[in-house]
Amino acid sequence: MTYTPLPHAPVDHPKVRMGKIGVLVANLGTPDGYDYWSMRRYLNEFLSDRRVIDYSPFLWQPLLQGIILTSRPFRSGANYKSIWNHEAGESPLATITKAQTAKIAARMQARHGDRVMVDYAMRYGKPSTIDKVRALQEAGCDRIVFFPLYPQYAGATSATANDQFFRALMKLKWQPSSRTVPAYFEDPRYIEALAQSVERAYAAATDKPDILVCSYHGVPKRYLMEGDPYHCQCQKTTRLLRERLGWDAAAITTTFQSKFGPEEWLKPYTVEEVARLAEAGKKKIAVIAPAFSADCIETLEEINEEIKESFEDAGGESFTYIPCLNDDDTHIDALSDIIDDNLSGWL
Repeated sequence: MTYTPLPHAPVDHPKVRMGKIGVLVANLGTPDGYDYWSMRRYLNEFLSDRRVIDYSPFLWQPLLQGIILTSRPFRSGANYKSIWNHEAGESPLATITKAQTAKIAARMQARHGDRVMVDYAMRYGKPSTIDKVRALQEAGCDRIVFFPLYPQYAGATSATANDQFFRALMKLKWQPSSRTVPAYFEDPRYIEALAQSVERAYAAATDKPDILVCSYHGVPKRYLMEGDPYHCQCQKTTRLLRERLGWDAAAITTTFQSKFGPEEWLKPYTVEEVARLAEAGKKKIAVIAPAFSADCIETLEEINEEIKESFEDAGGESFTYIPCLNDDDTHIDALSDIIDDNLSGWL
């Protein structure tokens, strides 16, 4: 690495790296393993986030530290074990995020040479956002584009990722200039990547599905009433996908999964809706998860196991899960183009 001397600096001045641009992509996170203590550490960090669970800590933390973190790590650990990448010793989300980052980095290298550095971080677990921001700055990045890989904005995803990025900046003596990438739920390049994945899945299906279920991660309905735009952005993604595919409204539907806790969440709930569809005669369905940029526990285990089981128990006959966009080249091209949009004026 070449050090950039500051003009007129004394000979004993600290050496400074400058002149590069960092791109830091971020996803939700992953435990280090599926054993009890790894799961407990991860769940404690995740479920202590006030963006995720906004109940008063005086009420929530005793419940979390007592009943929930005593039992849930065993249950969640078993779920992670069923999808774990044992060969690599990591969760699928970690494997996929690394592959996405490598491909984005190759695109940036081809377009901009060595001026742009690309890395990834996780909101919860490792590698941490704070460590990666510090590493980019030490490598000479005096400007950073922070890109939460959530197509639809939600306080519990995009906002908390940005919060952590800003906390990282607060720890630096010399903050790099920074930009955060907004939600891209209606970006034509993202919609095109989704549509192509659906078309490939339908072309490969032995029996054409009766309906496509777009299953988004749920949030409490209260968040919508308090101004979170997530629900509306999910609905628009589904509509734009339907329009791009040229389908009528009966061929596609929007649902929400992963309900947690006693209060009402966004409806319809996926696990209930797929059973209702089966009972209503929709015996062949496909399910896609447009809110997830990479396959993870919520898709590989919840959709492809729990939700599939609900559908089949209600009389469903053919269940097709359409994988997330992951490191598909069309997806990587879309993400890279969005990054370039946000590099405008810096290159």
